Amino acid sequence: MITVKSAGEVEVMARAGAIVVDALREARRRAEPGNTTAALDRAVRKAIEGAGAKAAFLGYMGFPASSCISLNAEVVHGIPSPDRILAEGDLVSVDVGVLLDGYYADAAFTVALGDAAPELLACGRRCLDNAVAQCRVGTRLGDVSHGIEETARGDGFDVVREYVGHGIGTKMHEEPQVPNYGVPGRGPRLVAGMALALEPMVVAGDWRTAVSRDKWTVVTRDGALSAHFEHTVVITDDEPRVLTRGWEEFV
Repeated sequence: MITVKSAGEVEVMARAGAIVVDALREARRRAEPGNTTAALDRAVRKAIEGAGAKAAFLGYMGFPASSCISLNAEVVHGIPSPDRILAEGDLVSVDVGVLLDGYYADAAFTVALGDAAPELLACGRRCLDNAVAQCRVGTRLGDVSHGIEETARGDGFDVVREYVGHGIGTKMHEEPQVPNYGVPGRGPRLVAGMALALEPMVVAGDWRTAVSRDKWTVVTRDGALSAHFEHTVVITDDEPRVLTRGWEEFV
């Protein structure tokens, strides 16, 4: 069932979104060659807990960290580790979720350490921007999904199909699912109060993925680079409201 949030619920989610952005900022400050992905995760957890919130990913279905940090051909769900040392040329994806007063917000970015894959990163951000722009009352969900796919393919890339965006609110993952590909004019119509976590996952090669031996980290099967960007967005009677706006300033 798709839920519609009240104005009060949206404000709680907006506060959670601001904490997500602060946590992402702390991770970005530490995303440099020589640091470990575990160091980034510690900074994320400190920022979240220091704001009086909970790291939504920690313990979720057994996930062992406060953030997902994925490198290069890793698409999503990378587990931070003291053994993963960042290097020049890496693509670093950081995904953070926050639970505050019973409500969730979720966002992610990918950044290059050096001048790696600028076209891929630019494409991922365009995919997300175009998806947000489609989030208006009366638009079909398929139009949002199709817009992501068309943007990626127009830039010469593709989108992951096995993992999707989602509704969000009192649960991390609510209905509806938001694929990064689709048919325009299909799916439920967007109404004011719907909250969506839009998360294009763009790949430089084939879209097919596999799960690593840790049973969490999703990788491209062909080893191609991947970029992941995400915002939590609420449909309003006017412009879409992005609850996790701000990470663009430091990525």
